[in-house]
Amino acid sequence: MQLTTLSQSSLQDYIDCARRFQLRYLDRLSYPAIESEPTLENEKHQQEGEFFHRLVQQYLIGIPAEQVAKLANTVNLQRWWENYQRDFRSLEDFGSLYPEATLSAPLGKYRLLAKYDLIAINQNKIVIYDWKTYRKRPRNEWLSARMQTRVYRALLIHAGAHLNNGQQFEPEQIEMIYWFSDFPNEPAQFAYTSAQYKRDWDTLTKLADEIANASSYPLTDDRTKCMFCAYRSYCERGVRAGDVDQADPQGEMEAEELFDVNFEQIGEIAF
Repeated sequence: MQLTTLSQSSLQDYIDCARRFQLRYLDRLSYPAIESEPTLENEKHQQEGEFFHRLVQQYLIGIPAEQVAKLANTVNLQRWWENYQRDFRSLEDFGSLYPEATLSAPLGKYRLLAKYDLIAINQNKIVIYDWKTYRKRPRNEWLSARMQTRVYRALLIHAGAHLNNGQQFEPEQIEMIYWFSDFPNEPAQFAYTSAQYKRDWDTLTKLADEIANASSYPLTDDRTKCMFCAYRSYCERGVRAGDVDQADPQGEMEAEELFDVNFEQIGEIAF
């Protein structure tokens, strides 16, 4: 199947290891190995993270908080939900909320696609919220360099005019906030500038062109990435999975980063 869309996840995979990008997105091979140990604990954490996103979405579309709270039926979910409820009453101050919004725009030979946890708009201020259920609070420097941070802000400018009466957002209006369910008092906040937007879109365009013209997909030189890669057995980079307790956030591939979007189900966006 020919690759037609790019996302922050696929672009991050390409940057981290072109071989993993090839196996996952071009060859579409099934996962031959577990990502981390202990397996059951990690799978449960990922499932809880995915379910937490659903709880927040249901709340944001109008389901009463007390009804949503009844669905938080694990210790982690109860803690995360209580933290969310405490921190996000202020969302009522925003004029428009767009939970689980999906945007897309042409990028070279592809379409760039992103699914946002929440886009909140209040007059001249636009905040992109992303909920993270990481076990460890990552460094801001790491988050700033991630494709998610770069793609989400740039794409909102490029494809978000329909959320602003047909007017393109200005970079300086946008802020992206990562909120960590286990570290609610330590959000990561990233403002934006016109210079950053130009740099990001130029980088994304260059990456798309590079992917379109690639003839080989070399393995990463950083073998620590292989410890938490489900494709490592294809590359003879080890059998045993990395210990999740020793993982960087990059080893915690969260459920929302694994979404597969059928572009045909998404309406065209006017430019």
